[in-house]
Amino acid sequence: MPGTPSTGILRAGPFCFRCALGRCGIKALKREGDGATPAGILPLRCILYRRDRLNRPRTALPVRALRPIDGWCDAPGDANYNRPVRSAYGASHEQLWREDGLYDLIVVLGHNDAPRKARCGSAIFMHVARDGYAPTEGCIALARNDLSKLLPMCGPGSAVCVHL
Repeated sequence: MPGTPSTGILRAGPFCFRCALGRCGIKALKREGDGATPAGILPLRCILYRRDRLNRPRTALPVRALRPIDGWCDAPGDANYNRPVRSAYGASHEQLWREDGLYDLIVVLGHNDAPRKARCGSAIFMHVARDGYAPTEGCIALARNDLSKLLPMCGPGSAVCVHL
């Protein structure tokens, strides 16, 4: 239910969307693996989507179809920390091609990416929510239909403001 530490409301134009947040709520000082959604203004960088499950999203943001080899490095000591990598990567990484549907549609959020700092959080996305809006590992998750409604309103310069 909205109002618990791991749920929230995303407001965009005339819309209000229920969303899941990190299992540990929102933190101003995000750390790798802490289960929190970072507070702050998070620019929307680009969209990744499963072409085998969805049509290309309507948006003015850059869009790329996911491939089975796509991953995201979450190893703080690695040179590619908080960057996309190919699966079977030598350091710890998150697999983006998932069977559970959560990453069928991903908005890459600008957190700890310019510049990147080790252990300050990686792979912060907006993605499809689990049933019942179960908490995330630190991302923002919306119902697939709500995420699809939101994307046409987004373009270069769009951001999400996450506040405590």
